[in-house]
Amino acid sequence: MSVQVLSKGEQTRERIMDIAQDAVLHKGFASTSIDEIICEAGITKSGFFYHFRDKNDLAKALLQRYTDNEWKVFDDLFKQADELSDDPLHSFLIFLKLFADLMADIPNGHPGCLVASYVYQDFMFSADVRELTTEGHRIWRRRFREKLDKIAARYPARIDINLDDMADMISAVADGGIILSKSLHDPQAFPRQIMLYRAFVKLVFLGN
Repeated sequence: MSVQVLSKGEQTRERIMDIAQDAVLHKGFASTSIDEIICEAGITKSGFFYHFRDKNDLAKALLQRYTDNEWKVFDDLFKQADELSDDPLHSFLIFLKLFADLMADIPNGHPGCLVASYVYQDFMFSADVRELTTEGHRIWRRRFREKLDKIAARYPARIDINLDDMADMISAVADGGIILSKSLHDPQAFPRQIMLYRAFVKLVFLGN
């Protein structure tokens, strides 16, 4: 498998985004300044503006990279789960266990959700960035709803439940689990919440 080699300019752009993302996750977008980013990156202001038109352009690039990377991880987990079982329910349960295990392996817990941090300060962003955060949640709903539809076709739900709401629930569990882990200083709180969602899925489609 070939390894992509980034040019010097691409490496600089990635470093700027790495620094900015870490700052945004720790203290929010409003409190993150261009000056502090360029200082830590060791570049000039003109060097920053070579890569990004303004702070909003940086925000958009950060969010797009974050959501792309997020789905690369999920697609890999889905692929692993599908290889282990061709039953849609069992595959989804395997996926959730793999997801929980992945989060449990992060030493200090998940660093935070960039999408959630944007939503909390959406007044800071342009309309296209706000739409990107909304579309991110639509993608989560659509992708997980596809999985749930396949499950429901083979295992009719044992209770009256809206599958869109059930698909959205994984977003709520993820963002809530990250907040809980940070608030309680318990990195394992997030993976435990994923496993509770997994138990809920089993109850909905299999009963007791």
